[in-house]
Amino acid sequence: MAWFMVIGAGLLEMVWSYSAKQSEGFSRWGWAALTIVSSLISFFLLTFSMKSLPMGTAYAVWTGIGAAGSFAVGIMLLGEPAGAWRLLSAGLIVAGVIGLRLTAGN
Repeated sequence: MAWFMVIGAGLLEMVWSYSAKQSEGFSRWGWAALTIVSSLISFFLLTFSMKSLPMGTAYAVWTGIGAAGSFAVGIMLLGEPAGAWRLLSAGLIVAGVIGLRLTAGN
C-alpha cells in the first residue's frame, strides 16, 4: 500500500506543478486552489508512505515521478522543448527511480 501512496503522491506532484504554471503566479484562483490542494494531498501521501518505506527511497521516488512527469507534461501540454539531452536527462531520472524501487528491500 505504501508504494501506491508514493506513486499517487508523485502523480499529484505533476498536477500541482502544472496547475502552478496555469495559475500565473496565483492570479487565477481556480488553478491556485488546485495547486494548493494537490500539493497538500501529495505531501500527506508521501508522509504516510514513510511509515513503512525508507525515507530516502520514498522521497527520491516521489520527486522522481514528479520531476520526470512534469517534464513530460511540459512537453506534451505546454510545448516545451524535447531535445536529445533533455530527454536523456529525464530518462536518467526514471532509471534512478526504477533502481531505487528495485533495491528498496536491500
